Amino acid sequence: MKTQERIKIGISACLLGHEVRFDSGHKRAEYVTDQLAEYFDFAPVCPEVAIGMSTPRQPIRLVAVGTEIRARGSRDASLDVTDALADFGRKMAVKLADISGYIVKKDSPSCGLERVKVYTERPNTPAQRTGTGAYTRAFLASNPLIPVEEEGRLNDPVLRENFIERVFTYHRWQKLQRDGLTPARLVQFHTEHKYIVMSRGKDAYVELGRMIAQAGLCDPGELAARYIAQLMLVLQTPASRKRHTNVLMHLMGYFKTQLSGADKSELLKLIDEYRVGRLPLILPLTMLRHYLRRFPNAYVLGQRYLEPYPDALMLRNAI
Repeated sequence: MKTQERIKIGISACLLGHEVRFDSGHKRAEYVTDQLAEYFDFAPVCPEVAIGMSTPRQPIRLVAVGTEIRARGSRDASLDVTDALADFGRKMAVKLADISGYIVKKDSPSCGLERVKVYTERPNTPAQRTGTGAYTRAFLASNPLIPVEEEGRLNDPVLRENFIERVFTYHRWQKLQRDGLTPARLVQFHTEHKYIVMSRGKDAYVELGRMIAQAGLCDPGELAARYIAQLMLVLQTPASRKRHTNVLMHLMGYFKTQLSGADKSELLKLIDEYRVGRLPLILPLTMLRHYLRRFPNAYVLGQRYLEPYPDALMLRNAI
């Protein structure tokens, strides 16, 4: 990691221990407050309180009404806060335009990202887990590039690593925009992230490469908008072991004429042990870094894949 700059992310206020839930309680997420807080500055938001709902209050739920999904009171259907939550979501998308990610409360009818229960107006009909919280839906419609994840999914090591990688990648993009976007800087950004892209597959690698080949030939702002939209979409899918293995083999290729036979065998064994799930990703990566110190290569040294976020987060120790 080339900088230890703290990164600002949005978060559902209850996850920080704020007592803002309908029952006056909270849902403090220890991983967030005890580990991520070292690297992130949080912008806490409780949309329900922000639109004027009391604490405690009647809980709300998502209800399918015709072709619409409404956020209504669970006991009193006349309480409908759909429009208020949506308006607040659009407002916060502007106010929080500088954040690099967002952690939301799972299952929340205002904040949940996916699989939120949606009820019908018919009694005794099971709810379907097909919804997105009313606030989050409006926020993302106005700012679709922001990496968003639910706190519950952060317990999955692969999803956790994927989210944090997306946050740091998007933060670097925001910095690039602040510094001034030029065709040369866009090409450099892509070059640094090539192996992160490759870890998502050959098609993504080729498609984004073709976009960058147009740098200097078309409007830079229009190209940049297309590029970052596609990049953030590609990164939503976590890298598989197979694709990480492919990247590791590519990186090993830069040292094929410098490593001894024994060194090659040792590295290949580590990569294969990772491939079959016996070792975490950090072990072959650590060996590659060791060889990179012995045999410096400017191109490889510039690859964000080798250190996309602080090692102290220990994310690749668990995947």
